[in-house]
Amino acid sequence: MGKPESIDALLPPLAGKAELVRRLAAVLPPECLFDATEDMTPYECDGLSAWRTVPLVVALPQNEAQVAAVMKICNEVRVPIVPRGAGTGLSGGAQPHSGGVTLGLSKMKSILALDPVARTARVQPGVRNLAISEAAARHGLYYAPDPSSQIACSIGGNVAENSGGVHCLKYGLTVHNLLALRLVTIEGEILELGGEGLDAAGYDLMALITGSEGLLGIVTEITVKLLPKPQLARVVMAAFDSLERAGEAVANIIAAGIIPAGLEMMDQLATGAVEQFVHAGYPLDAAAVILCESDGTPEEVAAEIEHMSQVLRDSGATECRLSRDDAERLLFWSGRKAAFPAVGRLMPDYYCMDGTIPKRRLGEVLKGIAALSQQFDLKCPNVFHAGDGNLHPLIMFDANVPGQQERAEEFGARILELCVEVGGTITGEHGVGIEKINQMCVQFGTAEIETFHAVKHAFDPVGLLNPGKAIPTLQRCAEYGAMHVSRGKEAFSDLPRF
Repeated sequence: MGKPESIDALLPPLAGKAELVRRLAAVLPPECLFDATEDMTPYECDGLSAWRTVPLVVALPQNEAQVAAVMKICNEVRVPIVPRGAGTGLSGGAQPHSGGVTLGLSKMKSILALDPVARTARVQPGVRNLAISEAAARHGLYYAPDPSSQIACSIGGNVAENSGGVHCLKYGLTVHNLLALRLVTIEGEILELGGEGLDAAGYDLMALITGSEGLLGIVTEITVKLLPKPQLARVVMAAFDSLERAGEAVANIIAAGIIPAGLEMMDQLATGAVEQFVHAGYPLDAAAVILCESDGTPEEVAAEIEHMSQVLRDSGATECRLSRDDAERLLFWSGRKAAFPAVGRLMPDYYCMDGTIPKRRLGEVLKGIAALSQQFDLKCPNVFHAGDGNLHPLIMFDANVPGQQERAEEFGARILELCVEVGGTITGEHGVGIEKINQMCVQFGTAEIETFHAVKHAFDPVGLLNPGKAIPTLQRCAEYGAMHVSRGKEAFSDLPRF
């Protein structure tokens, strides 16, 4: 993990708190501005709750004009701005700056337009992910990206982190389902990116903004694609007696030319936790369970299910069970989507990781995680967006036991570095935030990090937007690399010295 205390040292505000509150009160209604500690405590962290910081001020604008006004004021008085969506993020991206403004977008929650003919929806950033599909359902449409937190997470946060979900293998991440964005710059200007056409001239700035974690601007309006609901969807649940065989099965499905609507995997620890929670009928004696979904016309689904089932059996599945109806299909998925809270019932704390690896290395990485679990003496259930190699190990610990949280953090860092070693990345959908900022030094060298800073500088010359997140300084990378080299870790032997 990173060191959040470094955030506060980056940009001490030039204006005093009283002056800042006075200026913000001139552009925001009283119910949209908090500066008392008891009112701001709910904003002290996001889903990564290991560190907590009370911001200087919380601003909750109701519209784009108010966002622009807040940005102008903060830019003039050099006060940092930390954007916040629904607070469900898991990498500390919304960790407040103690000398800055937390800019919450939860009040901007209107669906501005829904066009069933063009199959688009234009929404504000505070709209819940699931609310888009709920609004589109009467037209036979839905919004495809479906993070596990879709009942609560906001579409603005999804854009900031480029969120995925269990169906992203076939239908893509957030970036693949966007048509247009409106963005407020640090100077308070409005940019319109993308459009409803198939393409646009110039650089693809919309893709640059998606996944930028609030470092480049504040998104105030999003136009998303809507898809027709499939006529039919069915899930095959396959059990395996070894993690290695399950990992090979995932690779074999993709190699067979099948692109399932969803391809998820859970190990025995995860299914044991989930089964107590949702009673989905998972085989508890299996080392791993794979959920493989097909959707489309009845004829397409029948043919694909038969093909998938054969590949799974040929790959060593000890059992293949087909969902009998849509209720059972949703029950199978409810277990996978409830994996995080289910594990939370078993231990006081858990640390959810997020890394991505080449699918052919899945079995190897699972062995590595198992070895690390023994080394750090901490249990680690594993759930995966297996089809695109996105891992979500859940490290279980008790923060009340001295040393366990520190071991969990080191365990998590080692998992991410293992992902990089095998040719993967340190994040698939949760973002970098403060959690993985040290591992950015493992994945990228000097030239890449300098380029990241150059892009950041082009949008935010002073560095007021979400400072201390996502992009490490070169000095930080030098210190982190030197620390690991001194421990004799081969993974850092070629890390550049800055």
